[in-house]
Amino acid sequence: MHGGAVLAGVITLIYGVAAYLIFLGSFLYAVGFVGNMVVPKSIDSGVAGSPVEAVIVNALLLGLFAAQHSIMARPVFKRWWTRIVPHAAERSTYVLLASLILLLLYWQWRPIPGLVWTVENPVWVAVIHGVFWLGWAVLLTSTFLINHFELFGLRQVLAALRKSEPAPPVFRTPLFYKWVRHPLYVGFLLAFWATPSMTWGHLLFAAGSTGYILLGIFLEERDLVAMFGDQYRLYRKQVGMLIPWRKMAG
Repeated sequence: MHGGAVLAGVITLIYGVAAYLIFLGSFLYAVGFVGNMVVPKSIDSGVAGSPVEAVIVNALLLGLFAAQHSIMARPVFKRWWTRIVPHAAERSTYVLLASLILLLLYWQWRPIPGLVWTVENPVWVAVIHGVFWLGWAVLLTSTFLINHFELFGLRQVLAALRKSEPAPPVFRTPLFYKWVRHPLYVGFLLAFWATPSMTWGHLLFAAGSTGYILLGIFLEERDLVAMFGDQYRLYRKQVGMLIPWRKMAG
């Protein structure tokens, strides 16, 4: 029995590590995809077809990602889902499915050419590129501030191998979180919108992602209030959602 439990823990750990590596690949690809660099298929590359078809396909791809991301993150779904998958592998499965949908999006995304705006001044182009990279830096840093390895399932599968219970969630506001409630989403917004040449396809991606982010914040904050109660309600009153500000006590 003990040997079987150890084997199950090892398999769960391997599964969690594999899911994390696939996530890491999809995340790194996202930088090139949105920034139109290095990767073979980016947001504006490929042969343009029917604009109507492109809008429909792209909207469906964004909607699929939003649906998976939102539904699987809800506590009610998690309680049902962990009757099917081991509790320790729940987060890794969520991360894996999200990553696979992202890879599908990269593959099937249809470019929609035509410029909404373009910036040619070298100084402003450099500034915009700086904001783009700042967004990714803020995003990645924010994941480590709230425990990167728990967010992407590695801590849970390692705890299962060690036969230890993960620590209960603790409300913390490190660094960026003292000034904005969702710095991770701020990073996404900066990265998605900061481009010197905004095509219609890129605009669809940025606008659709922004809409999902706002919906995701609404759902996430509802869960956080349910988890932390008045502690989170007070935090919500004192700190900005996406625009950094902080109401000082007193």
